Amino acid sequence: MRTGPRLTGGLRPALGFLTVVGGAAPPGPAAAPWFPVVGAVVGLAVGGAWWGAAQVWPRPVAAAIAVAVDLALTGLLHFDGLCDSADGLLPPMDRERRLEVMRSPAVGAFGATAAAVVVLLRWAALSARAPAPLLVAGLWAASRTWMVAVMAWVPYARPAGLASPFTPGRSAAAAIVTAGLALGTALAVGWRPGAGAAAVAAGTVVAGSVAVLARRRLGGYTGDVLGAAGVLGETAGLLVAAARW
Repeated sequence: MRTGPRLTGGLRPALGFLTVVGGAAPPGPAAAPWFPVVGAVVGLAVGGAWWGAAQVWPRPVAAAIAVAVDLALTGLLHFDGLCDSADGLLPPMDRERRLEVMRSPAVGAFGATAAAVVVLLRWAALSARAPAPLLVAGLWAASRTWMVAVMAWVPYARPAGLASPFTPGRSAAAAIVTAGLALGTALAVGWRPGAGAAAVAAGTVVAGSVAVLARRRLGGYTGDVLGAAGVLGETAGLLVAAARW
């Protein structure tokens, strides 16, 4: 009798934090186990839109529609994090100034350039091959898993923030990350064994590198860093998958 409410209580905050679906709900660590699942569902929706569009339009148009659907489903939240992280982490400045820049709603030259380059790379990678919904679902599940890993093993850079209430305990995070990466890899491997596994591995390395950079320059992560790690990891995975295997 208690399991259903508990699961629902975790799912709604996960949906509300990661997508435009679910509405407002109190954040908490119970949402973290749902991150990979929500990522997989969003990825299947994006991949399904990609496949469906390719039945009507040429690959470049289908790829553009897939990118647009992803931005719509996530409410641009992760890309906003990418822009803020680029503005705060890349220019030379002290830690406090970095955090101040990342808190500002304005987008600077670094953020705008990073967003444009990443959108172009995602579009090009999707345009390069036939639609693969399982690949997208796997990478999107893995990207939300990387977010859980960062929350659990990297300190928060501010006293508190939007993402901090979602942080699970490390033992719980280890189980979530193991299951989430297994889910993401299984989905990607279901597309193509070698290329799918390599795509998830590449995304993991890139997302981890973002977390390392944030730790060095901010002393920890922020919600913006989570978004940047997820988006850049997904993009790296798509680029690896687009290679001539």
